[in-house]
Amino acid sequence: MKAAVLRDVPGELTIEDVELAEPGPGEVLLKTAAAGLCHSDLHFMEGKFPTPTPAVLGHESAGVVEAVGPGVTYVQPGDHVITCLSVYCGNCEPCLTGHLSVCANKAETARGDDEAPRISQNGERIDQFLHMSSFGEHMLVHEHGVVKIRKDMPLDRAALIGCGVTTGLGAVFNTARVEVGSTVAVLGAGGIGLNAIQGARIAGARRIIAIDMVDTKLDIAKEFGATDVINASEDPVAQVHGLLGGGVDYSFECIGMKQTAEQSFNMLGQRGTATVVGMIPMGVNIELHGIMLMVQESKIQGSNMGSNRFRVDMPRYIDLYMQGRLKLDELVSARITLEEINAGFDAMKTGEVARSVIVFDD
Repeated sequence: MKAAVLRDVPGELTIEDVELAEPGPGEVLLKTAAAGLCHSDLHFMEGKFPTPTPAVLGHESAGVVEAVGPGVTYVQPGDHVITCLSVYCGNCEPCLTGHLSVCANKAETARGDDEAPRISQNGERIDQFLHMSSFGEHMLVHEHGVVKIRKDMPLDRAALIGCGVTTGLGAVFNTARVEVGSTVAVLGAGGIGLNAIQGARIAGARRIIAIDMVDTKLDIAKEFGATDVINASEDPVAQVHGLLGGGVDYSFECIGMKQTAEQSFNMLGQRGTATVVGMIPMGVNIELHGIMLMVQESKIQGSNMGSNRFRVDMPRYIDLYMQGRLKLDELVSARITLEEINAGFDAMKTGEVARSVIVFDD
């Protein structure tokens, strides 16, 4: 099959022929229908986070089950599924207490070094990125990395739920638990930020402030539910406090930078909560005004993939979309082919697009 392979870091992807193994125990073979280009993939391509190479990247996808390995009972050939990098073992303490997104034993769902790799090329092991590797015509994954969905859901939009949508919505619904009537600020109006914005709208926030440096993205943020927008070219913390006469109840950092993480904390009001959703590069520390922790009882926390329970959350998000309450169509900036993947990442770097989606041939 054809797949996009990362060989050098930093570097671009090359379209190559690779081989998939036959499904083993607990494994599912999928025909990939669509895969979104996520900023997380770009971080690994640029070397901001380490990953073994060569590797087939991609993790935000949807497809159709073609075959299942021994012991698989959850899905069968013909089922439509969304993949999720929150692969879970089901046996560790986080899993057993309902925190699948921070499973402590994901390695149990992968093949060992002494086993034939899931992806190879001329006998060479190709790394399976985040247990997924969506940038290929087929995927071989553990059954604990997929969720079965209704067949009337368009798969090119379903793919977005596999990461960006679940991360943004989940940060609002699961991690922060935004309350009705509260005030919210979202730093970054890209794919994750737009979903945090519409999550806050669905949750019933009364004021939702979108913050970005690109005016066109702020215009889109209004369509997703932002009641106010701020261009961050001037101090966004001062602008938020000036707009509300105080800080916000909840802030969401959806960029992954030291400066914006600190800003998200500083724009809080009394007993406010800042949730850092963006991937801050390894080795980068953030600095906070410690007195705010005591005087205001301000809080800061992280969110991994929206603290999801994806087999519960994703079907619910699909129902919201089918009811017209969740925007997915508007997230798709472009539909591209696998061969256009590097151009898609170049477009991402401009900051002007929400999501490019690879659509594979039927």
